[in-house]
Amino acid sequence: MNLEFTESEELFRAECRAWLSANAPTDLESGDTAEGFLECLKWERALFDAGWAAVSWPKEYGGRGASLVEWLIFEEEYYRSGAPPRVTQNGIFLLAPALFECGTEDQKSRFLRSMASGEQNWAQAWSEPNSGSDLASVRGYAERDDERGGWRLYGQKTWSTRAAFCDMAYGLFRTDPQLSRHKGLTYFLFSLKDEGVEVRPVERLDGDDGFAEIFLDGLFVPDRDVLGEVDRGWYVAMSTTSSERGLSLRSPGRFMASADRLIALYRELGSDDDRIADQVLTAWMKTESYRLHTFGTVAKMKAGQSIGAESSLNKIFWSEMDVASHEAAMALLGADAELDEGDYQKWIRGFQFALAGPIYAGTNEIQRNLVATRVLGLPRK
Repeated sequence: MNLEFTESEELFRAECRAWLSANAPTDLESGDTAEGFLECLKWERALFDAGWAAVSWPKEYGGRGASLVEWLIFEEEYYRSGAPPRVTQNGIFLLAPALFECGTEDQKSRFLRSMASGEQNWAQAWSEPNSGSDLASVRGYAERDDERGGWRLYGQKTWSTRAAFCDMAYGLFRTDPQLSRHKGLTYFLFSLKDEGVEVRPVERLDGDDGFAEIFLDGLFVPDRDVLGEVDRGWYVAMSTTSSERGLSLRSPGRFMASADRLIALYRELGSDDDRIADQVLTAWMKTESYRLHTFGTVAKMKAGQSIGAESSLNKIFWSEMDVASHEAAMALLGADAELDEGDYQKWIRGFQFALAGPIYAGTNEIQRNLVATRVLGLPRK
């Protein structure tokens, strides 16, 4: 792998940096509140209009046709600028890879541009009250409606990020009750605004209200909104989880920006405790390791290889690295870390969110099982 950027890549970086420096807002309210979400959507539209919303997508869908290396460069510059988290991430970073791989031309033309522009916003409807990381155990089901040419969805989904504000959702439902586990599941794209669906926000201690439960009671979904083949939704879902755990959801740029802030905090506050200095240095080294590993992953993908089960190993690394980095900040700040204002607020909120990393996108306990069996080839009990 060549670790030097080409001249065109450096020019791309300069273009990204200049535009973001001139346009990126740094003071928007959290996108997990109703008001903040609307403000963030205005920013998403500005990104789209300038061609930055999904830089690696083909131009016909609102992208720039940029390479994955250029996408990583954009991500580095995006987070370096202090721009807000992307409220369109569930669509752009999680659903879109599955659409590109398994979607029909009709689905791509109907959903991708509106997804990138923020006109249509997507929630991930996978987890259920008794089915979280074990996705194959979902109980939500779909019944055939031949008269209308589609399906009726039933069941309950939970922990759907920003579902309280979204228009659409995607999820797995069992379409063949005679089959179990990974077989007989189908991947549906469905409206959150139609008859037969109820979205209930989940209150959080921090006041954000984007999380929601989704209740489905006969929601009709036409055949054209089945993604992939009926009863083979598991294979479509795996293309989404590979992106979520392995590359797109948590790019190195996010953690590089956090590591830079941590170094700046250490230089500002200092510490007589060598253990804290070690924590800060280790956080920076792991971030740089993750960055280099990700560029290596992109090199493999350019060579025609897939991420596969290694995405689980990647997810374990970035989620635990994020927790450790914020723990170092908490140690530096001491009791001041509890102040919910200014830069203190950014660190304590970041720490709280980092703690969720080993849970969402499949708990790290489940990921370790996958690494053991699918990467290392260890036998099951």
